[in-house]
Amino acid sequence: MRAVLCESLGPVSSSLAVREIDAPRASGGQLVIDVKAAPVNFPDLLMVQGLYQMRPPLPFSPGGEIAGVVREVGPGVLGFAPGQRVMAFCGFGGFAERIVLAPAQCFAMPDEMPFEVGASLFLTYCTAHHALVDRGRVTRGETVLVLGAAGGVGVAAIQIAKALGARVIATASSEEKRQFCLSLGADQAIDPAADLKGTLKSLGGVDVVFDPVGGDLSEPALRALRPRGRFLVIGFASGTIPKLPLNLALLKECDVVGVQWGAFALREPDKQRAIVEDLIRMWRAGAVKPPIHRTYSLDETAQALDDLAQRRVMGKVVVTP
Repeated sequence: MRAVLCESLGPVSSSLAVREIDAPRASGGQLVIDVKAAPVNFPDLLMVQGLYQMRPPLPFSPGGEIAGVVREVGPGVLGFAPGQRVMAFCGFGGFAERIVLAPAQCFAMPDEMPFEVGASLFLTYCTAHHALVDRGRVTRGETVLVLGAAGGVGVAAIQIAKALGARVIATASSEEKRQFCLSLGADQAIDPAADLKGTLKSLGGVDVVFDPVGGDLSEPALRALRPRGRFLVIGFASGTIPKLPLNLALLKECDVVGVQWGAFALREPDKQRAIVEDLIRMWRAGAVKPPIHRTYSLDETAQALDDLAQRRVMGKVVVTP
């Protein structure tokens, strides 16, 4: 089979190659899946550069989530059959024509759901759901600020926050991206470079900050929190981990809350399965709809990663082996 391999850590242009490798076979307790769609996410980019907390041994294929069709079922596997449509969280290995996974990583996918959608419901949508529902405790009528809202996890946060009945203020760096956020349901879309704290104060402040960006945006967003607000630490797409003045947490009686969905999903699989079921319900209701920016062939995977790195993407980009 063909797979995209990271053979050395470093820039995407020099680290990735498409190779012919041996196709996997299912041993006891495993499934082999023909991959139909594998979205590109920020952790893939970090992993190729050796900057992510997960460091698979070289060579490895990036790609943390997939959707496809079960090709082979190993001994002892219950609940899955050849020909069944599935979506799965794999961590890495998704940019390939086939992948072998454990049943606990796989979820039945509705027949009417496109593969690109099913594949997109893990890293960004599960992260946003876990953050806003479990960690942020968002309730109807609250105001949620989404930083970096035109990216994959930001898009998911807009849609899920709206599904929860919240008012959403989105930040994005260009007018085109701000209009994109408004088209997804955001109530306001603002330029984060134009006095973020002052703008948010003029809008009445916020109850929850959803921050996958870090850097210079975190502190002014924290300062705009209302008393007993929640500041959700999702990640650091800016490349800089902020140093927040904790006296603000004291004065506002606010929570600074870490969100690490991957560890949560492994630690509490029953709750993770409930999240996937709720996202499927939201999709059927039309509340969740991953916007697909573009699909790429396996040979174009490096270009897909570069487009993500250069912020040429709004929504999801998907590799279709």
